[in-house]
Formats: sequence, structure tokens, C-alpha cells
Amino acid sequence: MGTLTLRLGGILAAAKHPASAHGVFRRFPRCGGAPIGLLFALSLAGCDEKAQSQAAVPPSPPVTVAQPVKRTVTDWDEFTGRFEAIEEVQVRARVGGFVNSVEFKDGAIVHAGDLLYIIDPRPFEAVASQAQGQLDDARAKAELAKRELDRGLNLVQTSAVSVQVVDQRRQALQAAYAAETQAEGALKAAQLNVEFTHVLAPITGRVSRHLVTPGNLVQGADSGATLLTSIVSLDPIYIYFDVDEVTYQRNSKLWFEGKRPSSRDTSNPVQVTLTGETKPSHEGKMDFLDNRLDISTATLRSRAIVPNKDLSILPGQFGRVRIIGSSPYEALLIPDAAIATDQSRKIVFVVKADNTVEARPVVLGPLDEGLRVIREGLKAEDHVIVDGLQRARVGAKVTPKMAQTPAGDKATAGAKP
Repeated sequence: MGTLTLRLGGILAAAKHPASAHGVFRRFPRCGGAPIGLLFALSLAGCDEKAQSQAAVPPSPPVTVAQPVKRTVTDWDEFTGRFEAIEEVQVRARVGGFVNSVEFKDGAIVHAGDLLYIIDPRPFEAVASQAQGQLDDARAKAELAKRELDRGLNLVQTSAVSVQVVDQRRQALQAAYAAETQAEGALKAAQLNVEFTHVLAPITGRVSRHLVTPGNLVQGADSGATLLTSIVSLDPIYIYFDVDEVTYQRNSKLWFEGKRPSSRDTSNPVQVTLTGETKPSHEGKMDFLDNRLDISTATLRSRAIVPNKDLSILPGQFGRVRIIGSSPYEALLIPDAAIATDQSRKIVFVVKADNTVEARPVVLGPLDEGLRVIREGLKAEDHVIVDGLQRARVGAKVTPKMAQTPAGDKATAGAKP
């Protein structure tokens, strides 16, 4: 203000003594009896005072806050697994011969006992007829031997025949019975071969394509059985996954402490997320844990069984498997978007009672129904900034606005079914 006073004084002096004033003032024209320079200086002074008054009281930026959600949660461990069929059969020819027909549609669902292939049965029917004749002959001979033995037993009582003759007839009867048994076995084998010419589905499942077309010669089991097709069961289905050693040790400790049931003794629940999905779509249960860790990967092979009513899962698919990793406990949860990173720390911004912002380091837990579990660093009554993080500055004041919906309703991605 001193400079302004000096300038004003100089202007007034120049107005009184135009001849002695500096040339710059002599060049300014007058406007309504006042110098233009005086009016310009006064306007600049007014603008400076207005700008200073506006900058002195900046408005507090608005942010949205919410209190942590408190509920009972269970930790889950997640692994990558691959689906495999519970039953898988390679259908091969059991007898050799020419294929007459294929009785199934490639890729269709077949049931146990359905007809798949017909191999020309005529050679085997002829063998079966021959075996039947041999059996009839053996039975006739056995019947004759039995009658001769009975006659000899009657005659030996009157000494009409010797005991030696009776013994010979008894031996002949035993040989006839043995021949009859052999003939029965040959007939059964021939009849089985006739049955094997009709290749039936041994299990229910989805069949692959046919690998042999009608008119081709196939080999039987005696000389390298020809592969005809394959069948895999689909409902239910296995999913195999490998549990790392650290997780296995932690779960074993929880089991010893009575905080988590062992999957060896209990069918612990599992949740499966298929490729391309954002949340679990199938539920199952643990079915098997191996008896040793793989020495090359330090992992334990595990297996769960999953219902597949719609037959949408095929063997060979990948999936993400979630198994329980703790007993239920009370936890505080907030949206993942409210968490920031400060170098190696995870922090959240909390609005204190005087509306100033505080950065609070937190220890994170797993996601549960779209919200992040906070293990340490927050209290239930804290007001956490969930929207407007970019406008918040540590130590500065903000204008908080409570979220209209609970934090648990803001994020549903990844929610359990």
C-alpha cells in the first residue's frame, strides 16, 4: 500500500504542477477531471483485494463415506483344477469280424446297454450250433454210462458181473460227465462270442465319434482289439487340483486346533468358477486327498466331486476351485475400490470427527461376496472414503456425505451364489 500511496501522491502532484511532473504523466489524458492512471491503479488494487479474499477460504471437496460392514465370513483358498470323468471307457471289439453297422450318433448321450456296433455274427452262430451238438452228444453218452453203471450194480449182487466191470462202468460215467462239462463250456464261449458281435455301451455318458465304418474288418481281444469309440461319464464329474505345501500345513494346523474339519474325514464344500465366469457357478464337495506330496512340485493332489446336471462341463476343462480355509469368524469388510496403495502398504482414507482426512494402514484379507476383509486397521465406527479418493488429501478437510446404500450393496461382483 505504500507504493500505491507514493504513486497517488505523484499523480496528484503532477496534476497541480504539470510543468514539473514527469513526462509519463503529462502524456495521460484526463477523463472527467481525473487522470486515467489514477483510475487504473485504483481498479488494480480492488482486484487484488478480491482475489486474496477468495483464495483465503477454499471450499472443502465433497467425498462419499461409509462405515465398514460387519458380518460372519469364512476364508476360502483358491486353486486351478482340471475336470476329469469319473468313468471313462475305451470301447474295443471283443471278437474279430466285419462290421455290419454303427448304431449310434457321434457325440450323443448313450446309456448303459445301448447298442453301438454290430459285427457279422454268422461265423460265431455256426460255432455255437456246433458246440450245442457236442453238448447234446456228451449228455447222451453220460446218460448211457449212468444206465450201464446202474445195471452193473444190480448184477454184481448176484455175481453176474465182476466188481472190476462195475468199477470200469463207474469210471466211464465220470468221463462222460467231464465231457459234458467241457461241451457246456464250449457252448457258453460260443454263445458269448455271438453276444460280443453286438457291441453295447458299458456305461452311461457321452460317446465320441465312431472310429470304424461298416465293412471294415476289426480284430478281437485275442489279437489286439480294435478301438471302436470311447465313452465318458458326465454327471457327476471330478475336478483335480494341487494344494501347495504352505496351505496344506496351515489347514492341518487348523484341523489339530479344531478350527477346520479335515477333507480326509469330512466332505468339505467347494465352489467352482469356470473359465470366463466372474463368480462360482457350481458347488461340490471334497472327495479325495492323496497320501503323499509330489516331490517335484511340493503339492498335494486333491479331488472334488461336482454335480453336472446340465452336462455343460466336459472332461479336460479348467476351473477355479475354492475350498474353505477357516472356521466362520466376525470381520469388517469394505469395497475394494476404497483401498489405496502407498508403496508397499495398503491404506484407506478415514474422515475424522473434524472432517479432516487420515491415512490408515490396513491388513487385507480375502474377498467375500465382492467386499474385501480388513483384518487390522479399522473399527466398525470409522467413516471410510469410498468415492472421491482423488479429491482427498491427508490432513485437509473434506465435505463427507454418507453413502445412500450399505457398502455391501455397492459391490456384487464375485458374490457367492
